[in-house]
Order: sequence, then structure tokens, then C-alpha cells
Amino acid sequence: MSATTTIAQVNPRQRRSPRSSHITRLLPTPLLAVVNTLLCVVVLGPVLYMVLASINSDVSVAAGEFWPRELRLDNYIKVWSSVDLGTGLANSLLICGAVALVCAAVSLSMAWVLVRFTFIGRITILRGLVGLQSVPGTLMLLPVFVVFSTMSAALRIPTIGTHWAVFVTYLTFALPFSTWVLVTYIRGLPRELEDAARMDGAGNIRILTRIVLPLSWPGIVVSAIFAFLQGWNDVLFASVMTNSTSRTAAVALQTFGATQETGALPLYGQMMTASLICAAPVVVLYLVFQRYLVGGLTAGGVK
Repeated sequence: MSATTTIAQVNPRQRRSPRSSHITRLLPTPLLAVVNTLLCVVVLGPVLYMVLASINSDVSVAAGEFWPRELRLDNYIKVWSSVDLGTGLANSLLICGAVALVCAAVSLSMAWVLVRFTFIGRITILRGLVGLQSVPGTLMLLPVFVVFSTMSAALRIPTIGTHWAVFVTYLTFALPFSTWVLVTYIRGLPRELEDAARMDGAGNIRILTRIVLPLSWPGIVVSAIFAFLQGWNDVLFASVMTNSTSRTAAVALQTFGATQETGALPLYGQMMTASLICAAPVVVLYLVFQRYLVGGLTAGGVK
């Protein structure tokens, strides 16, 4: 009798349909497909319009035509002479690339110290990393400009308009968030690996470079990409801290768009072409490091 009862209790679980083992979705499958389609249209619609406008004539774009009547690929050639994109892209890649590398290295060291060591002020620093994210960058524009101007007058060296001034500005604003991302990631790493290495005689530098660094690549990539994008998309600080020789691609694109407002017929095709060229490095960056982004962004979400 007990065996029959046991079988009767076990069989319903064994006969359970495979569909019930799946996670219940928030929306039914047809409605989920409709929502995903609408989201793709909203996101990819402007990008498709930019691509079509870049190969269309300015008159057709001004008339509101969506599909081009004739292909105008010459916009991709003329834009390099109309906009100083070459210098702008080179400056952006140099400054933002350096910010991403230095920010990732410094953030990894800071995050590891904040997670693995206990010292006075540790909790205050962690809270400060979160609190600094609430300060708008617009409010910091004038203080940053005054600091660099005062430094230039005191040290008698040029600061405004130099690459290193923009580099220091971007690095200052990118470090808090990048450090917090790596703090949440390193918290999920097993401490036993570091303890085993320390028992074998490894020092802190060796543990950081040989154990923590290889295991933290997803978090490092996320912090580096965030630092890169913060500088790449910035126009506010770059328009104040740069000059004609150090201006970034975003400032060059903004300047070109501002000059078109006074013309009889704006160069819509070249404006869209310049926008696509400036967005291409970011798209390539996401495609290359896509597999690291998912693991880095979800770090700390599951305990």
C-alpha cells in the first residue's frame, strides 16, 4: 500500500509536461512577438532613415522623401572635406581609448582593495561612489574650467585646448561608475582562489594580475566601454576644453550641423553620413565585446 502511494505521488511529477518546466513568461508568445517587433521598429527606424538619407540628394530629403530616387554615394567622399572628421575621429579615438584603458586599470585596483581589505573610510568611499552618480555633469562644467584655467596660470603651462586636459576630465567622471561596476563583480569572485595563492607565497600584485584580472574580464570590459562612450558622446565638456586642433568628433559634428542652419539648403546627406561615420566605431566596439557585456552587466545580480 505504501509502495502504491509512493508511486502515485511520484508519477504526477514524472508525467509533468516539459512546457511546465519552463519559466512562465510575462506576456503570451504572440503578444511578445508584437512588442519585440514594435521595439525593433522604434530603434532601427531612425537608423534606417539615416542610411537612406545619406545616399539621397539634399533636395529629396528636404522634400520629405524616404526612399531615394537615385543613389548619391558621393556624400561619403565629400563629407571628409566638408567636416573635419579625420582630425575629430583621431582625437576621439586617442582620448577616449586612453581614458578607457586607464579607467579600467585604476578601477580594477580600487575595486579589489575596497572589496578584499577592511580599513577606515571604506564604507564612506563605497557610498561616495554611488552618491557621485547623482551630480549632474552640467553643474561641474564651470568648476572644471576654472580649475584648469587656474592651473594654467599658476604653472604657466597650457591646459585648455590640450588632449591631456580632456583626458583628465573624462577620467574623473568615469572612475566612480567604473569602480562600482567592478566592485559588484569582484564580490562574486571566490575568495578561496586568492587565499590559496597567498598560502603559496603570492603577493598582492601577483594575486591581482594573475588571478583577479583574468577572472574579471567581463566587468573590465563593461567599465572600459562605459568610460569610452562617456567621452565619445560628450559635447558639453569637449566644446569648452578643446580648440580647433584637439576637438573631438562630437564637437566637429555639432559645428558642422550649426553651420548648416544658416544655409539656403542644408547638406542633409552629408550630415547623415557624418553621423553614421561617427557611430560606426561604437557599433563595432559593441559587436566585438558583446559576449563580455552580458556577463559584466549582470554581475552581482545573482547571489
